[in-house]
Amino acid sequence: MFMGEFLHTIDNKGRLIIPAKFRELLGNKSFITKGMEDCLFLYPENGWFDFVEKLKQLPVSQTRAREFTRLFFSSAAECEFDKQGRILVPANLRERAFLEKDVVVVGVMDRIEVWDSLKWREYSTNAAKNYEDDAESLAAMGLMI
Repeated sequence: MFMGEFLHTIDNKGRLIIPAKFRELLGNKSFITKGMEDCLFLYPENGWFDFVEKLKQLPVSQTRAREFTRLFFSSAAECEFDKQGRILVPANLRERAFLEKDVVVVGVMDRIEVWDSLKWREYSTNAAKNYEDDAESLAAMGLMI
């Protein structure tokens, strides 16, 4: 399981060091794509294909399903680690997530999120204000904390 928050930098060639404990869980191959709230999602190979199977269940006749899958897959890329434990984040994804230098790598159960550090600080500060209300909403969905 991916968890934790790590500060890193992305170099001018778009290479990003992934924390060692995350590299072990990712294995040899991973996939990166557009996430939500201006971050990127990084999946291990098995997690990627599990999610792909779920997306295959969406009805192609639904406009929103087509839109989501098009954007999700059109921005996706396969990643491999170099000898320094870095992945290359494609330019189109760096641009979408506003990644220039300082980034935060966040573990979120079955995936990793990559955030611009200022955007992460803003997002996490705002989300923290709703933490208790979110817990109540989850309880209403049947998840008791």
